[in-house]
Amino acid sequence: MTDRDELAERRRKHLKLIHFNREDHTFVETEKPNVTFDDVGGLEDVKKRIRLSFILPLKQPEVFAAYGKSAGGSLLLYGPPGCGKTFLARAVAGEIEVNFMHVELQAILSMYVGESEHNLHDIFAKARENKPCVVFFDELDALGGSRHQMRAHHDRMLVNQLLLELDGLDNQSDNVFIIGATNTPWYLDTALRRPGRFNHLVFVPPPDAPERQKILELKLAGKPVDGLNLSAIADMTKHFSGADLEQVVQDAVDSAMERTFETGEIQPITQKDLLAAVKGRKPSTLEWFATARNYATFSDVNRDYQVVLDYMKKHGIK
Repeated sequence: MTDRDELAERRRKHLKLIHFNREDHTFVETEKPNVTFDDVGGLEDVKKRIRLSFILPLKQPEVFAAYGKSAGGSLLLYGPPGCGKTFLARAVAGEIEVNFMHVELQAILSMYVGESEHNLHDIFAKARENKPCVVFFDELDALGGSRHQMRAHHDRMLVNQLLLELDGLDNQSDNVFIIGATNTPWYLDTALRRPGRFNHLVFVPPPDAPERQKILELKLAGKPVDGLNLSAIADMTKHFSGADLEQVVQDAVDSAMERTFETGEIQPITQKDLLAAVKGRKPSTLEWFATARNYATFSDVNRDYQVVLDYMKKHGIK
């Protein structure tokens, strides 16, 4: 075999691998959510902001046109991890009664050069096929991070592709709406914040006391319980995220199961179990707020994150 033939064979195998990868790549499902804002407990300020900046322009474009405003741009949800950004995005799709695509990072990234950009383009193409559609990008900072801090050329190309796809959308004609979620919006590429892209920023805070009680009720539903005062537990879990509360319930379940194995009979989850679980946990959101405060105080030129500082002051977070 000549050198030219060997090179051709290597290229053929490489193309075959790429083709195999594309066929077996993570498939992004399209669904029709049956949840709306009525299913989102609390967060009234957040829902009001989303309605005004994202939903009403789609439902009543003539009103906004009278003021020189039009439907456009995309929605960026940010805040501490585990506070329900994904559920909120699904509720937005349910509120405007459109299809929903939840895109996670593994559905895009590939080990082959140029393949990630193809995957991203395919997702937008599928969204157009299923329009009207909301495309939800989880962990957007991992996909659209600042190009100035990227060393690898293919990482920068992926951000360029995302910008290209966003610029190619006309929300009024294509009916493809984009929602992103991130815990660290300050790490996003500045070009993503340009008007017409992710120019609607919405802070999703940790649940308040009534929301925490509702989350605890949902997580304990169907489990054996006895003498619970969930209102008291909700008051004790200030600043806890939904994920933190889920872990509290799991810790309490483990305690009840331990007694079950010791006695040989099913033991209920008690108030004591929950109290012990709460005492063994600290809210994971406090670390996020410490980072957000530093950025909002010293680097937030446009005061985009002043809402975070206001929230911290109101709720006594130092």
